[in-house]
Amino acid sequence: MWTAIDPESKLLLVMDVGTRTLAMAQRVVHQVLRVLAPGCIPLFLTDGLKDYGTALLSHFGDWRQPERRQAKGPMPKPRWMPQSGLLYAQVVKSYRRRRIVDVKHRVVFGTLAAVEQVLAACGWKINTAFVERLNLDIRQRIAAVGRRVNTLCKGEDGLQQQLAVFQTYHNFVLPHASIRPLLPQPESTNGSGSARQWRPCTPAMAAGLTDHVWTLREVLLFRVPPWPPPAQV
Repeated sequence: MWTAIDPESKLLLVMDVGTRTLAMAQRVVHQVLRVLAPGCIPLFLTDGLKDYGTALLSHFGDWRQPERRQAKGPMPKPRWMPQSGLLYAQVVKSYRRRRIVDVKHRVVFGTLAAVEQVLAACGWKINTAFVERLNLDIRQRIAAVGRRVNTLCKGEDGLQQQLAVFQTYHNFVLPHASIRPLLPQPESTNGSGSARQWRPCTPAMAAGLTDHVWTLREVLLFRVPPWPPPAQV
């Protein structure tokens, strides 16, 4: 499974299924690009798969004219180069007997200082812990990928449908404690419980996509236009 998450809002951007190939990396990056705001180039952190760099370069690059190194001779040919604001780093893990023995950080686009400056604003370092923590949520809530279960998914289409439901549930229904805002004044609760000090918040609320926590009934009854749209006669 391929996943992409915004660590600030915890919004699950992409969930897809496929082998670890360049074609799948291109597909996932393309889906991420479709949900970004116009002109937004975020900092990307991934594992050590080299195909990510090629996919990011193809989506966040442009043609540039290299500078001449010699006073005479023909002008160098234009090259496809990463945009100036693209920052991308990898977490490369080395394994021995299925155990991690070494972790290295590799900056692919940009500089280490620029990457650390962006992460320092949130108090983070280069890591993939947020998306790795998501693996536990997926195994707990999607029966097809759980360990030692009798509900294994035998086809890619069935798994894709389960992932689509989980992505909607994660973004709109499931409140996250790490992004909940503090209430101005504690609110009393029914019964003799302590006053509520935090407002429940989902990733979709943190990203500004909705203003309340959705219920499963709302999700299942929400009407969406048919996709792909019907062909015009």
